Amino acid sequence: MSQKLALLFAIACGLAVANIYYAQPLLDAISNEFDITPSSVGIVITITQVCYALGLLLLVPLGDLLHRRWLIAGQMLVSVLALIVVGTATNSMVLFIGIAAVGLLAVVTQTLVAFASTLAAPAERGRVVGVVTSGIVIGILLARTFAGVLTDLAGWRSVYLVSAVLTLIMACVLFRVLPHDEHKRESLSYLQLLRSMLTLFAQERILRIRAVLALMIFTAFSILWTSLVLPLSAPPLSLSHTAIGAFGLAGVTGALAAARAGRLADRGLGQRTTGVALILLLISWLPISYTQHSLLALIVGIVLLDLAVQAVHVTNQSMILTLRPEARSRLTAGYMIFYSIGSATGSIASTSIYDYFGWNGVCVLGAFVSASALLFWLLTRRIH
Repeated sequence: MSQKLALLFAIACGLAVANIYYAQPLLDAISNEFDITPSSVGIVITITQVCYALGLLLLVPLGDLLHRRWLIAGQMLVSVLALIVVGTATNSMVLFIGIAAVGLLAVVTQTLVAFASTLAAPAERGRVVGVVTSGIVIGILLARTFAGVLTDLAGWRSVYLVSAVLTLIMACVLFRVLPHDEHKRESLSYLQLLRSMLTLFAQERILRIRAVLALMIFTAFSILWTSLVLPLSAPPLSLSHTAIGAFGLAGVTGALAAARAGRLADRGLGQRTTGVALILLLISWLPISYTQHSLLALIVGIVLLDLAVQAVHVTNQSMILTLRPEARSRLTAGYMIFYSIGSATGSIASTSIYDYFGWNGVCVLGAFVSASALLFWLLTRRIH
């Protein structure tokens, strides 16, 4: 797989997954426009993540059944319509319907990951997955910067309308350049295909372990990024959307640093990489807890947290995608369902905790989840 094609996959993944994270720095603006209370506005993120999980279950497995080139382009074109609905919503119900559709269709990112791993040679699979997954994490983080700047310039609706245009362009580019997918497809019905995901979990212990780790690390990730807008936009800091979104740039530094995790997994160092990353994840909550006193401490914490989450995530995917070559879309879907459950849990828990216990409560929650992930890894690291 050429470096240029891997980079295009990464950009496409980043653009698609960003659609479900634009709302995070906009929660206060959305709350004000649609009269949603601050303690309940996290439901916007939760709806997106729950529908993302549904998409993982219902759409991503189709990559083992259908022509991926058509599947990817088709999902992105329907995403364009969903983004336009969000950008023109006149009430909260229309907003929720549009956001749900955006979440459901954003799973095209995982179809792209499975496609990339199929096109990559075995010796480079970890590297390719690392590059493509880095695109996803960078897309998640830059979504905040992009959304913050556009909101200050033209209002929060412009974020979704501009994304609709970019998504349309990317759908056309991908349809032109994606290779014709000639891999052997499963001769299963759609229901049999979905049922086989349960069989994969029953048979593959590594998949079960890595899925639980994904749930924990992305709960921690979402605890930080969903609630961070609340202390940063409130007095005494009272930062603009542009300034709040710019903190995503710090996370990109961590994500880029962790891209090497795929190469380490190729060399058989997946478990060691996971352990070091989870220790860093736990440590990151100490500087993050000083957010209201030092923005520099917050930046340090963000870099550590995003480095850790990305390193574990890339390692997880590199390990599970070697299990069943004929079932890579289903392996990816099953694993990512746990990711989405974690993200949704972190989103709703963090805004609720912040409402009752403030920023210190959020940090204690994040540290507890991170410590649980480290303990789980310690208990299961000998299992292969």
